[in-house]
Amino acid sequence: MRVLLGRIAAAHGIRGEVVIHAYTEPPENIAAYGPLTDRSGARVFAIECQRVTAKGVVARLTGVGDRSAAATLKGTDLYIARDRLPPAAEGEFYHWDLVGLAAVNAEGRCIGEIVAVQNYGAGDLLEVRLAGAATTQLIPFNEAFVPQVDLTEKRVVIVLPGPQEET
Repeated sequence: MRVLLGRIAAAHGIRGEVVIHAYTEPPENIAAYGPLTDRSGARVFAIECQRVTAKGVVARLTGVGDRSAAATLKGTDLYIARDRLPPAAEGEFYHWDLVGLAAVNAEGRCIGEIVAVQNYGAGDLLEVRLAGAATTQLIPFNEAFVPQVDLTEKRVVIVLPGPQEET
């Protein structure tokens, strides 16, 4: 399995630097994981961070020496093999480990499946496709709404917001 760590947003300057939208915390840590690959795994990029700006991480990539070469990389996703990442700390989770988990209620009944983890600026939200429905619901990823995550059992206990109907 490969994990998306960033995306090349644009060329920067005339010497082949690029701006990367990094999904690491802090953003400059994108270079700490060693070489990253494109989606196909065919191209490998060693990243040297120059500085962090409001637009993203300004970086140099091996083999990219001018603006024209940098511009061709716009939109390139940057990946790492999952096994190269450190284990998550206690009580923390990688987003991709949550996607696909069963969402169950407190009684253990399946209410859906986690299809994505979103963040619109106010904290992580689990996007749950409700069982028997084509729609999804966003659930705040905190202890009040998600009291238990069990990666071994591949399930997450969800407390749906609002009044609950008895079935």
